[in-house]
Amino acid sequence: MNLIENNSAMQLDEIDFRILKILQNKSNLTTKELATKVNLSTTPVFERVKKLEKAGYIKNYVAVLDAEKLSKGLMVFCNVTLKEHTRDIGNQFVKDILSLKEVVECYNISGDYDFLLKILVSDMKEYQNFVLDRLGSIKNIGSAHSTFVMGEIKNTYAIPI
Repeated sequence: MNLIENNSAMQLDEIDFRILKILQNKSNLTTKELATKVNLSTTPVFERVKKLEKAGYIKNYVAVLDAEKLSKGLMVFCNVTLKEHTRDIGNQFVKDILSLKEVVECYNISGDYDFLLKILVSDMKEYQNFVLDRLGSIKNIGSAHSTFVMGEIKNTYAIPI
């Protein structure tokens, strides 16, 4: 594999890519377990991981939870269009969305809609209340179109490396 340079000015080699690939699939490995998988001793692996973290390649470590088991099994994608498009209005919308715990992802998108929200709730009644009481109270929303997920086919957090 060739060396690749990123904006952070850190060059990644094959071992760095292997470390990233392994960690994004199982981030709770010990340094010793990770070192075994990449055929290095623990100290250089530890140093590489710290450099990858510092350079921003590794942003965070999380546990992926089961929404169904936590009674948040209804997943909804909601396309939102704003009535007006100014920096202040956009910033206020983002601030409002960040305060809604039901919204687990939010993307500013192009096309017919301005934002795409991923929302997790327990059931249709909770979603109805969310739309009427919380989302509906946000000023400047022109329209909101909901798509309900009937089944999840593929869900990965892994970035293709």
